[in-house]
Parts: sequence; C-alpha cells; structure tokens
Amino acid sequence: MKSIASLLSAAALGAAALLVPGVAHAAAPNYVAMGDSYASGVGTRTYISSSGSCQRSTKAYAYLDAARIGANLNFVACSGAKVADVTANQLPSVTSSTNIVSVQVGGNDAGFSSVITTCAEPSWLGDCTSAVAGAQSIINNTLPGRLNTLYAAIKSRASSAKVVVVGYPRLFNGIDCNAATFFSPTEMTHLNATADLLNSKLAAAASAAGFTFVNPTSAFIGHAVCGSPEWINGLSNPVSESYHPNVTGQANYANLVQPAL
Repeated sequence: MKSIASLLSAAALGAAALLVPGVAHAAAPNYVAMGDSYASGVGTRTYISSSGSCQRSTKAYAYLDAARIGANLNFVACSGAKVADVTANQLPSVTSSTNIVSVQVGGNDAGFSSVITTCAEPSWLGDCTSAVAGAQSIINNTLPGRLNTLYAAIKSRASSAKVVVVGYPRLFNGIDCNAATFFSPTEMTHLNATADLLNSKLAAAASAAGFTFVNPTSAFIGHAVCGSPEWINGLSNPVSESYHPNVTGQANYANLVQPAL
C-alpha cells in the first residue's frame, strides 16, 4: 500500500502537469509553387489530368518537396509561362497566409524554346548565332526589370514568406547524340553560356529582393543531354518533352531545392 506522502507527491505532480502547456504541433506550412514548364514538371511524361495544358506533374520538384516537408501545396506552375503569365495567373495564389514560395520563370521570356529549335537545325537552315544573341539581349536588357517587379509583388503579398528562386541547368555536355539534331560544339557552348547568363540575372534579382537562389548548374554537369545518366531529355516524342528534366532530373532538382525551403 502506498504511503500518504507518496500519494500526495503524485497528486502534486499531476496538478503541476496540468499547469504546463502541452507540446504545440506546428501547423503545416502553406507552400505556393509558381513558374514555367521546368517548375510544372514537363519532361516527366506523367501529368495531373486536371492541370490540362499546364502539365503539372506529381514528379515535379515542388510536389516532391511539399511531401517531404509536410507542406500544403498550392501548385500553380504552368508550361509556357512567362513572367507576365506568372504575375497574372499564378501570383494571386500568394497571400498573407503563404509561408513558402518557389518561383522558376524567365526562360520563356528569352524565347529559349525557339532558340533551341533554331540551333537544332542544320546551319544552312537556322541562324543559331542570331537566335542566341537575341535571347541574350532580352536576358540582359528586358528580363531584370520584369523579375524585379514580380519579386516585389511576391514580397508585398507575403512579406514574411520564405521565397526561393530556382535557376536553370546547362542543357549540353558538349556532345550531340541525337541523330535528328545538328548542334555544333560551338552552338552548345553558346547555349550553355546563355543558361549561365540567365542564372546570373535570376540570382541578382533574387538577392536584391532578399530571396534565396538555387543554382542547379554544378549538380547537372555530366547529366545534361547525352549525359550518363541523362537528367535532361534530348529530342523526344512528343517534342514538348525535349530539353526538360526527366523524372530523375526533377528528383535531383528536389534535392537541391528542399534545403532552401
């Protein structure tokens, strides 16, 4: 039989426990994922049917990372999006209750898809040099202002959110192993340099806004088109899958982006 003293001690401990607040369970963060086809998951070949032409995939890095960190994901990235499209159609999803934002956009503003198409043609059919020069001009002179405006709008809508700006990989390792394309070593070098230039402008705008920039360049070296293993599709069928990260590429994007989130 327990002593009166031990019973009183147990009662006192029980009463004290009632006065101590329980362990609080943090609410799941609200994560808005914005951007273009690289953000939506084009290249993975499996898409959420309700996303239609936006081609959002459960294999996309935002979807993978949201599951890893236990976030409520509002996945609004859309294939083909430019900065203006993100502003008009995706930005409204960012609110004062948003805790995390990822945004990957800028490649379409520079017309990168059409540049790749031109450079893939034989030299007598397409002028890759002019196409690359045009893209670089947009990246240098037009894109920074658009990014600054978008990033300021994100900050104004969710001033306390963690915002991660995601960059683009180099597409080539220096070898064109696709029989139907005609990239020369010089053209591949210029296209990779254009990706680097784009990342430099994204990084500068992100830094100016106080956002985090994730640069995938180093991680993707050796794994671009014709790499081993290949994380970026070469010329594909359907052609829309071409020059986008495949399932493995998106998984590695997720590994890069998650620590920043």
